[in-house]
Amino acid sequence: MSRVLCQKCQRPEKACICAFLANINNHISVVILQHPSEVTQSKGTVSLLQHSLANCEVIVGETFTDSTVLTQQFKKYAEKIVLLYPSEQAIMLDFSAPNSTKNVNLSELSDNKLSDIECIIILDGTWKKAYRMFMLNPCLHDIKHIVLPQGITSLYQIRKTKKDNALSSLEACCHALACLENEPEKYQKLLNNFVKFNQFHQSFSQRNV
Repeated sequence: MSRVLCQKCQRPEKACICAFLANINNHISVVILQHPSEVTQSKGTVSLLQHSLANCEVIVGETFTDSTVLTQQFKKYAEKIVLLYPSEQAIMLDFSAPNSTKNVNLSELSDNKLSDIECIIILDGTWKKAYRMFMLNPCLHDIKHIVLPQGITSLYQIRKTKKDNALSSLEACCHALACLENEPEKYQKLLNNFVKFNQFHQSFSQRNV
């Protein structure tokens, strides 16, 4: 007998995560490039993020050269689209001042200031898979990159990584949007709900031991 799925989050009813959703009208759009292996990952955070943000697009794949959706996003946002990824040339966001960066002269960015960003691309996958996705898609090399500062404590308790200062896709996205939009309070509810999301999965796992 097939399991009954929630019509919104598409998870089995007993594992429905809709109670943890937040209703957020993000001004900066989000495009999530999700590795195929993450689609069925019950502990993944993209579903919670996607259904909480008003402006969020998820594209599943590993290479996106032929992705019409991503191509349209590049055309739509042009120089105002960035990739959240710790590349060597990534600009570090500075949470101590709104819409600012560390060690960067914004005037050198000409008309492409970070305050003008209208879309953020997120890579969703393990660090190894995210790196592979980055390397396989040269189109991601030709846009500006941003990175979060170190020292942000992760709330992600149900999935472990050996990578230092690692954050879930949801956390990284929320922190970046909060900084760039200068509205941290807007994303705090989703981060609070994320704690409950973790607790739910932990209790759910315990019930099934």
